[in-house]
Amino acid sequence: MIDKNNLYILLAITLSSFLTPFMGSALNVALPIIGKDLALTALAVSWVASSFLLAAAITLVPLGRIADIYGRKRIFLYGAMIFTISSSFCIWSPTQSFLIFFRAIQGIGGAMIFSTGTAMLISAYPQKERGKILGINLAAVYIGLTIGPFIGGLLTQHFGWRYIFLFSSLLGTIIILIILRTNKEERPEAKGEGFDFAGSLLYGIALFAIMYGFSLLPSLQAGLLIGLGVFCLCFFIFRQLKIPFPLLDIHLFLDNKVFAFSNLAALINYCATFAVTFLLSLYLQHIKILTPLQAGTILIADPIVLALCSPFAGKLSDRFEPQLIASLGMALTVIGLVLLLFIGDDTSIQYIVMCLVLLGVGFALFSSPNVNATMSAVGNKFYGVASATLATMRLTGQMFSMGITMLVFAVILGNHPISQAESPLLLKSIRIIFFILAIICGGGIFASATRGKVHK
Repeated sequence: MIDKNNLYILLAITLSSFLTPFMGSALNVALPIIGKDLALTALAVSWVASSFLLAAAITLVPLGRIADIYGRKRIFLYGAMIFTISSSFCIWSPTQSFLIFFRAIQGIGGAMIFSTGTAMLISAYPQKERGKILGINLAAVYIGLTIGPFIGGLLTQHFGWRYIFLFSSLLGTIIILIILRTNKEERPEAKGEGFDFAGSLLYGIALFAIMYGFSLLPSLQAGLLIGLGVFCLCFFIFRQLKIPFPLLDIHLFLDNKVFAFSNLAALINYCATFAVTFLLSLYLQHIKILTPLQAGTILIADPIVLALCSPFAGKLSDRFEPQLIASLGMALTVIGLVLLLFIGDDTSIQYIVMCLVLLGVGFALFSSPNVNATMSAVGNKFYGVASATLATMRLTGQMFSMGITMLVFAVILGNHPISQAESPLLLKSIRIIFFILAIICGGGIFASATRGKVHK
């Protein structure tokens, strides 16, 4: 007999797993139009995407800890409410500051969802059903990534970019109504344990200072902020090693080579790949002069290949060492990024699609085996911590990817509205960013290949 409570939990979390990647991929297609409507500079357009990532990255680990202490369902519900309400405010954004602020609030709501959803599913379903349930959840993520560019382009072209936020608000409301139908939450696993407020503050200051400092380079203020961020991050790590109830168990990194290098590889891979869709969206709409719908249709190529190849890559990593499969995926990603260095005014759409397909295959071969290696490297007791750590690596990597983009835009394009940016300068910026990302991804091959074996 089907347990209705578990079914409601699965439905709510699956919809939320679809919503957040859909929002990000749909908005990437709309960013050039948003830049024109609100007269944004290239740097400000980058902040529309980065503010969500920065807020989510800063709050993910602390909110995950709060959920363990006070209850995951409660934090998930509050997160869905915050995400939905902030999406509603984004619909009416009159200025860039208003939009960026509520995108940051949206990121906090997203972090509350990220930090609790998977743990709620694992808690609700018996071990023999977890693989199937997590597979459904992962499929929702890929569907969101796949249809996001197309739906985002369709809505932007025919109704306006604000309808993307309207769609997100309506879906968020449905998620809230479903989660309210679930039974009372079980006793929190960490109830009564302490929460490290000082550590949370240090962690937040470190990430914010480093990210914001990147956007201000090459000024003196930027150097000071980055220095402050690195100092706070070092102090945070030292503190986590000393206190009884840490936000992040640093010993997992120090004592477990496979876990440490798998997380490092994830950080590098997301850093090297996240900005690609954003950059190609600008390229297709500003340089190739395509409509948002046409650009979105082209950008679908990457997530479709990713969705098709990921299950196969996961099965391969069960038979062969994940380090081999993931390293091959990282190498293919490097090739895809290098090929994108040669795009120009007259580059064919077929060439762009080929690069996206190659990147999709590379990311698929990396992602599933890397998750498999990370989770296989720890015992059952640390599954929640390992999952939260991977999510943190993903968001931090995405944040640094946009940070590199913002740095290059700030140096080359300056403070001119993106609609007035000269095509040669925009193209030069995009090529430089792809070059930097390719170099970073090359280093990721080393991190992936040296992690050690998982299978006995």
